[in-house]
Amino acid sequence: MSQSHSDRRPATISDVAEAAGVSRMTVSKVLRGTGHISAATRNRVAQIAEAMGYVPSLLAGALSSQTSPLVGVLIPSVSDQVYSEVLAGINAVLTPRGFFSLIGETFFDPANEARLVRMMLSMKPAGLIVSGGLPQTDETAHLLRTCCLRPVKLWDGDAPGSGATVGMSHLAVGNAAAQLCLDAGFRSACYIGAQLQLDLCANRRKEGFVAGLDRAGLPCRVMTDPALPRTAHGGQTLTERLLQTGPLPEVIQYLNDDMAIGGLRALFAAGIAVPEKVSVIGFNGTSHRHALQTRLTTFEVPLREMGELAARAVIEGADIPPPALFVPHLLRGNTFRWSHNAFDGTGASS
Repeated sequence: MSQSHSDRRPATISDVAEAAGVSRMTVSKVLRGTGHISAATRNRVAQIAEAMGYVPSLLAGALSSQTSPLVGVLIPSVSDQVYSEVLAGINAVLTPRGFFSLIGETFFDPANEARLVRMMLSMKPAGLIVSGGLPQTDETAHLLRTCCLRPVKLWDGDAPGSGATVGMSHLAVGNAAAQLCLDAGFRSACYIGAQLQLDLCANRRKEGFVAGLDRAGLPCRVMTDPALPRTAHGGQTLTERLLQTGPLPEVIQYLNDDMAIGGLRALFAAGIAVPEKVSVIGFNGTSHRHALQTRLTTFEVPLREMGELAARAVIEGADIPPPALFVPHLLRGNTFRWSHNAFDGTGASS
């Protein structure tokens, strides 16, 4: 009689041993390719294990040997284009070398990050990559200091971690955007962002932008909302509020490209010419792969390269200076009113 769905269970090493008439240790040695076992026994055990669909426990092997092909990777969200590109870089290095990434989403929740770090460390990973940008709990900081690994911190070059750090200075990016506006001769500006209480890196970019303008005496209005998403919807909503509550600034800096795209929707719907009436700047460069006529002026981040370097630091012990800082590349789109001497210190691209 065949088993019902509720009776089904994965085959165990004991099941394979019983069916093959050998010990569990013999099955383990056969599947690991070790020990002095006859070819006939090896073939029989391997065939039975395959027929039964037996899959050895990777976690059990890691716990017994203190080694694992797993690399834990903690990011805010896999749905964020920024982190999907970083993950592509990480896996491009890990996979050919026989390692596997175990992804955890923190959703910018420090308590959730602490739970995920503890869970991943229980699996004895080969390494751990943790995205910066959110406040760490004391528990997380303690675990990372005492885990006997060299944790790699991603993204946040302004606050290096206890191990290697692969990221950028977000304060410097904000300052670069401010200098771009000053060199263009703008007399008023606005910053638009969301959930800055969760994303410390985005908040540093905002601080760098506002402070850079303030040093030159250029006023900057700040429009943020902790409840709105950091998406096109959030950018569109905040831009609509800006249009309803005050004069139009000459330039708007958005938290990221997604919010800038939403802002452009609101400006176009209101009949406001970009960049003739207002210039728009994004951050991260993810919009350009889908751009048709409107090409956002933005700071492009080498996301894949960042992921590749972080992965190499984990599995190869790559010699990374503390920290390894990437410099975003200025993409000169058509949403910015350029002056002849516009700042391009981060590298300009037409």
